Amino acid sequence: MPERMLLLLADIGGYTEFMRLHKLNLAHSQEITQRLLESMLDAVPGMRLVEVEGDALFLAAPHDDEGAPAGSNGWLQSTLAMHRAFHTRQQWLVAHNLCLCDACQRIGTLHVKFVAHLGDVVTQRIRHTEKLVGVDVIAVHRMLKNAVPAVEYVLMSEPLYRGLAPDVRDRAVLVEQELEGLGNMPLRFVELQSIADDLPAVPVPSVSDRLRETARFGTRALPRLLGSSAPARRAQP
Repeated sequence: MPERMLLLLADIGGYTEFMRLHKLNLAHSQEITQRLLESMLDAVPGMRLVEVEGDALFLAAPHDDEGAPAGSNGWLQSTLAMHRAFHTRQQWLVAHNLCLCDACQRIGTLHVKFVAHLGDVVTQRIRHTEKLVGVDVIAVHRMLKNAVPAVEYVLMSEPLYRGLAPDVRDRAVLVEQELEGLGNMPLRFVELQSIADDLPAVPVPSVSDRLRETARFGTRALPRLLGSSAPARRAQP
C-alpha cells in the first residue's frame, strides 16, 4: 500500500566547476564529501536514509495529515539542522586541513541545497535491498533541476509550503517549474541564509592539531587514491 511520506534531497554543490580529473583531487573530494554527508545524516537521526546518490542524500520520513513529521514545521527544522551540520563541519575542515590540493583548498566554496516534497510512495524490496518507488519519488528528483536564483535554498512543493509557519511562508518565492515528463508544478523556495541561525565560532586549532588532522585525512583518503573505495554507510530502515 502507498505510504504518505516526506521526501528530502540534500545536494552538495561546488566541486564540478573546478575539479580536474587528478587522482589526488578526486580521492580527497570524495573523502570531504563523505564527511559532510555523514555530518548532515547524523543531524537528523529520525529520518530514514534511503540512498546516498553521489554528492546527495535521499531521505524520507512518515508524515501526519498536517504535512509535518513530529510536529508543525518538523521537516523544515530537520532541513535547518542539516544545513547547520554541513557548515559547522565545513568550517572545521577548513580550519584543520593543511593539504594544498585543489579539493582541499576549495572546501570553503562548497554549498548545499535541499528539495522537499510530500507524496505517496511504495517500498520495493528486492532481497536485502529496499527502495522507494512512485511518481512522487521521480518528482522530488526532477525538482533538483530548477531555475532557482539562489545558491543555498530549500525548494518545496505546494503541500509543504501551505504547512509552513506564517513568518517563513512570507519569505517563500513562487517558481513555476517544468518537471520533465510530469508537467508544470508550482514550487516555492526560501533562501536558507534568511532563516538559518548564525553558526558557532570554530576554535582556532594549534599547528600540531592541524598537522595531525591533515595526516589522518590523508590516511583515510589513501584507499581511494589507490583505487579502492571506503565502505559506504548502509541505509537504515
